[in-house]
Amino acid sequence: MQQGLVEPGWTFVFQIINTIVIFLLLRHFLFKPVTEFMAKRTQSIEDQLAGAQEKETEALALKAQYEEKLAGVREERNEMLKEAARKGEERGEILIQEAREEIRKMEERSRLDLEREKTKAINEFKNQISELAVLAAAQIMEQELDQQKHDAMIQKFIEKVGREKWQH
Repeated sequence: MQQGLVEPGWTFVFQIINTIVIFLLLRHFLFKPVTEFMAKRTQSIEDQLAGAQEKETEALALKAQYEEKLAGVREERNEMLKEAARKGEERGEILIQEAREEIRKMEERSRLDLEREKTKAINEFKNQISELAVLAAAQIMEQELDQQKHDAMIQKFIEKVGREKWQH
């Protein structure tokens, strides 16, 4: 007779019982802890993914804040540069105005100095003419004059004064 794979008998029954016992033991000691471990691991991975998603959201919010602050800093920098340029222009204008005022003062001092020198020269010239007139008067008094000598003396005086005037 030919034997099949499964023959009914006590061996078959024991094999089925052994299989059921092994299944129950494996289920209790292996499948249940492995399933719990896998569930915990799955939950841990899901928590990590949720945490990563939350951190990504926070990072995007921080990035947006940073970009906003950076834009504010750039705008503030531009305003500071504009303000510095404006102040520089104002200071330049003040310096130009001060230089113009100093030039005006120098011109005024020069004009006053020239007027003083002119007045001084005129006064010196008047003093020299006075001295010459006194000398001429002294010469006239020393000599006995007739009309002809008187006219000659005046002419000589005028020539002398004219030469003195043109030499100075």
